[in-house]
Amino acid sequence: MTGTSLDAVDMAVLETDGETIEAFGPAGERKLTDAVRKVVLAATEAARDWPRGAPEPEVFAEASAAIAKAHFEAAEAFLADNDLTWADIDLIGMHGQTVLHERPKDGQIGRTVQLGDAAWLAEATDVPVAFDFRSADVAAGGEGAPLAPIYHLARARAADMSPPIAVLNIGGVANVTLWSGVGELTAFDTGPGNGMIDLLVQARGAGRYDDKGNYASVGMVDEGLLRALLAHPYFDAPPPKSLDRYDFSLDPLEDLKLEDAAATLVAFTAEAVRMGFEKLEAAPAMVVVCGGGRHNPEIMKALRERLKAQVVTAEDVGWRGDAIEAEAFAYLAARTSKGLPISFPATTGAPEPMKGGRIVTPTGQARQEG
Repeated sequence: MTGTSLDAVDMAVLETDGETIEAFGPAGERKLTDAVRKVVLAATEAARDWPRGAPEPEVFAEASAAIAKAHFEAAEAFLADNDLTWADIDLIGMHGQTVLHERPKDGQIGRTVQLGDAAWLAEATDVPVAFDFRSADVAAGGEGAPLAPIYHLARARAADMSPPIAVLNIGGVANVTLWSGVGELTAFDTGPGNGMIDLLVQARGAGRYDDKGNYASVGMVDEGLLRALLAHPYFDAPPPKSLDRYDFSLDPLEDLKLEDAAATLVAFTAEAVRMGFEKLEAAPAMVVVCGGGRHNPEIMKALRERLKAQVVTAEDVGWRGDAIEAEAFAYLAARTSKGLPISFPATTGAPEPMKGGRIVTPTGQARQEG
């Protein structure tokens, strides 16, 4: 899969039946080229201006082809590096690149678009490809996100962990899964993750991201501006709920110098998590942080200062923090092939446990599962 940071193709191999995890195969990544990033950014901009009911932007097809080719080339090298071939793989799960994610509002269902030519990838690899994991949930009135919670549960069980624990994924957007040990999983997007910080640094011409939190570490939090950011109506909405990385504007930060703006956004990410935890029926004893945000020491420091639970990284509990999302979609691909639900009322707001995803075979025949 590729995340909203447009950094790399993440890959992982699992041996699973979609319920238990028998073994963890290799994991790795390959950086996206500037050319692929450019066309995906163009598709993202086009998606933001795309009226409902209008034909999809022409750039979507170009971006889908580029994304599929990037996935194929990354996986070819990955398999070779790990002495594997496509014949060793039963099923590929391709999440695709999200260019649009709109939550339901004003009586309208949401919209979600993940680009990637799954049929081409199936032909190129001669392996069936599971894809389009979010559309069925959205069509049923769900948020379409987050989808990783059922994998977070399986991963915790594979590690013999006990509830109550939370898994906090900090990507472009941050989302949390709570396993309380009773009832359903609870999950939702807490607020911004790395996305706003990345966009800030890029807008200021200071790189692609705040490496190791260097800018934020020497900045001062603007408390007034932080309160204004946290006054957004999203934070009053009950979970489950989801976000797009562009749902919050950088405009209020224009008058702050880069360092102070970065520090304020770090505080925004952490405080949004704290506020989200207040909406949970049970408090976690431990929070396992995965995703790129765990590499930012300032975000980790802010979380530890603001949360009452023990805050650890994925690596602290023996997980592969950079591979969790890729592992999750391998797991969801297996669930799709078995006709098992991948989203639930308390994770996406779907009306019932929802099957999802489609599988396209190397013959080019796509089928809806379930």
